[in-house]
Amino acid sequence: MTARPLARVLAVDDRRENLLALQAILEGLPIEMVAVTSGEDALKRLLVDDYAVILLDAHMPGMDGFETAGHVKQRERTRHIPILFLTAVDYDPHLAFRGYQAGAVDYITKPFDPWVLRSKVAVFVDLWMMHTQLAQRAQECQLLRAAVDDAAALLDEPEADAVAKARERLLAVRASTG
Repeated sequence: MTARPLARVLAVDDRRENLLALQAILEGLPIEMVAVTSGEDALKRLLVDDYAVILLDAHMPGMDGFETAGHVKQRERTRHIPILFLTAVDYDPHLAFRGYQAGAVDYITKPFDPWVLRSKVAVFVDLWMMHTQLAQRAQECQLLRAAVDDAAALLDEPEADAVAKARERLLAVRASTG
C-alpha cells in the first residue's frame, strides 16, 4: 500500500506577518503549507505542485487576488482547486461577489475566527485526500483489469507453460498494488 501523500495548502499574501499567522492557525493539520508573497509566485507554484486549497489575499500590489484567481480557474490543471479569499477590507458585497465570480468558494474578511478558517481548510484537505485515494484505487483497478486480460490471453495460448506465465504476471501485479 502506498503512503498517504501530504496535502499542500498554498497561502498567498503580500504581508509576511499574515503568512506567519496562517501558519500558526493551521499548525497541527496534516498539511504542508507553501507560502508565497505574490500572485505571480502563486501561479509559478501551481505549475509544478498540486494543492488541496488556496488561501488568497484579495488585495495585493501587482497582480491582486482576483486576477490571480482568474488565472487559476482558466487553467485545466488548477481550475478544480478551491480558493478561500482572505481580505482585511471590511465586508463589501460587491467585492465578495467579485471574489465568488473569480471562482472562490468563500470570501472571509479579517478579523476572522481562526477556528473557522482552520475547519474550512481541514474540510478541503479531507476532500483532497479522499479524491487522491479514489484516484489511486482507480489506477489499481486498471492495473488489475490489464493483468486479468493478460492472464486470459495467456490461457488461450496453446503453449504448455501458459498457465505458469499467467501466474507470474498476476503475482507481479499483486506485488505492485501491495
